[in-house]
Amino acid sequence: MTKIIPKSIKNQVTVALSFFPNLENVAIEFKFKKQIKNSTMQAQPKFGSLFGLKKNRSYIILISEYVKIENKTFLTKNLPDEVLIGWFGHELGHIVDYESRNSLNLVLFGIKYLLFDKHIIEAERLADTYAVKSGMKSYIMATKNFILNNADISESYKKRIKRYYLSPEEIMQLLQ
Repeated sequence: MTKIIPKSIKNQVTVALSFFPNLENVAIEFKFKKQIKNSTMQAQPKFGSLFGLKKNRSYIILISEYVKIENKTFLTKNLPDEVLIGWFGHELGHIVDYESRNSLNLVLFGIKYLLFDKHIIEAERLADTYAVKSGMKSYIMATKNFILNNADISESYKKRIKRYYLSPEEIMQLLQ
């Protein structure tokens, strides 16, 4: 199946995809978007593909062109490679999760994600778990450390990351 990847991030996406051989035959488009509300990246099924056969389902990973955290703006494609690879790995973790669901379940999952904070926590932690268990621990840790140890990033943003995603300590425990 096809992968559509912008040239500026092709190397990092290719590394991330190498940890997910189970997604080799899954159509995924990586696409830059001016801005994504409350997010840096967002993985979702392409709407029309929900109505066909599961084996023909396709996905899009939207990538915000800029990561604006407080007063600091980062051009996403210029983030350190290991941070970007970790971020892509997390989004691919979502797709692994989506692939295990039928279309109705996936639609209900999306509705619950929009409505319930508790469901966001479960979904984000599950995506981290899939990425770590696929061998991406060092990349996921690099992404967490980039955010949590960056003096330019506000405490409120760091709190959000700590609330919704696995902590570095939980990632280490996953592998024991």
